Formats: sequence, structure tokens, C-alpha cells
Amino acid sequence: MAGLNVKIPSLKLNDGTSIPLIGYGTGTAWFKSDPDGPIDRKLVEAIKTAIKLGYNHLDGAEVYHTEAEVGLAIKESKVPREKLFVTTKVRTNIGDIPNAIDMSLKRLQLDYVDLYLIHDPFFASSDAELQSAWAAMEHVKASGKARSIGVSNYYLPHLTATMKTATVTPSVNQIEFHPYLQHVGPDGPLRYMKEHNIVTAAYAPLTAVTKAKPGPCDELYAQLAKKYYVSEGEIALRWCIDQDVVAVTTSGKESRLSDYLRALTFTMTPKEVAQIAEAGKKKHFRGFLKDKFDDDDQS
Repeated sequence: MAGLNVKIPSLKLNDGTSIPLIGYGTGTAWFKSDPDGPIDRKLVEAIKTAIKLGYNHLDGAEVYHTEAEVGLAIKESKVPREKLFVTTKVRTNIGDIPNAIDMSLKRLQLDYVDLYLIHDPFFASSDAELQSAWAAMEHVKASGKARSIGVSNYYLPHLTATMKTATVTPSVNQIEFHPYLQHVGPDGPLRYMKEHNIVTAAYAPLTAVTKAKPGPCDELYAQLAKKYYVSEGEIALRWCIDQDVVAVTTSGKESRLSDYLRALTFTMTPKEVAQIAEAGKKKHFRGFLKDKFDDDDQS
């Protein structure tokens, strides 16, 4: 365990607020099948541990059924609310966003969230449905119940449709992002996001060193880990941070969470960041939403 005393840096969003560049995820790995099931004390303690180590950005969603655990952990941690950045997402109750945010806030025991995201665009069968949902999100922001609003898993067609009627530009698009999924296909959203100052948040940023081995980045990750005296996982996180991409990761192990913070103790050279990107393009791997894309679609 690294035992570091480091502060996670933040990135300015297009609405003037700031988001910490590393987030602690309370989602897929902690998913509860029963929304009315008992409190998962293991998750509560894991979140409290993360907060104690310095993870001030907590990422959740209504569909994971873990918002109550996040709220309880925040309460028990006794950390002032303004010291934390809390993200949640709407999917289950996408048809009634005003009610969805109220229910999420009740479970979280909070008056507001820092970032509220539409979890994915696949509820919509038309551009009009995407636009209507975004208009409801804009009302949530105007009400003060969310400081910033954004989307998740949106690709180019979804973003362009949403922006046709938007009065507020999404601040964030949270997507699966790692060297083997850099969204270089025709519907990839990254260029459009850069043009509109929409920040990329990466879920599954460690994929190239976990689920997708062996791969063309293996040797490079090993070399860089040796050079910087860190693990390959920390290289994967740093690759995101050095591109101003928010990295959302998780673990139930205190030692691993502590070690991940070593990603904040060094900076890779632009050449090294580019080398990982180039190596990554030699392999395509999508860990999530596989049913929405053809096998060879790198968007």
C-alpha cells in the first residue's frame, strides 16, 4: 500500500464547475439486483475507505441500486458535503426525470448532486425523445438539484441530435475509454466533444491491463511501469489523466485504492501517451454495450 498523501487534481468543466480527475465507481462491480434489498455494508465501508484515502469524487447511478449505500457512506464519513463531488445517473426512470432526481437525492441523503447524467441514449427511438430528455435535464440544473449535467454512452448521432435543441451544452460524456476503444470509428464522439468542450469521463479505464490481455500494449505498459516504479494499472490511469480524461475506477481493497493514487505522482511524456494510443489501435476490444455495436465497429 502506497500510503500517499496526495490531492486528486480537478478539471474545469464548460459550465465553470470543476470535476476531480479520478472517480471512485460504485456501479457495475457493486450492482445490487434487488433495489429494495438490505444495505450492502461492504460497499458502505469501501466508499468510506475511498473517501478516507482522498477519493472525493463518487460515481453512482440509480440503476446500480447503490445510491443508498453512497448516501450512508457520505453521512458516516462526516466529510463536509462541499468537499465531495457526487455523480449519479438516470436510466430506470428516464421517462420522469424530475421525479428521478428527487428519488436519487432522497436515497443519497443530499440536497444536490454535482453531476447528473443520462445513463445511455438507448431509451430513445427518435431524436425528439433525446431532446425532450435533455430539456428535462436542463430544468434539473436550473432547479439547483444538479450543479452540472451531462450524458453517458452517447455517440456522435446522439450528441448532434441533443445539441440541435439544447440551451445548455452537456458538461461530460462518460464512455468506455481505454487504448483498445478510442472511438476512432465514424460515429466516434471524441472530436465533436472536443469542439464543444465536453469532457470525456472514462469508465473501465483499466481494461487493457485486466480484461483485454494479452494485447499490443502489454510490453509498453510493462516498460513504463518499470520506468515510473508503479503498476500497469497506474500507467493506465495516468494515460487518461495526461489527456484530461476523467478516470472512474473501483476496488474493494484499500491497498489497491491507495496504490492507484500513485498515478498522481508522475507524468508521462507526450510521446509515451502517443505510443500507447498507437499500440492500442492495433486491437479492438469493447467490454460493455456489445449488443449495440457490430464486432468491428470502433466508434
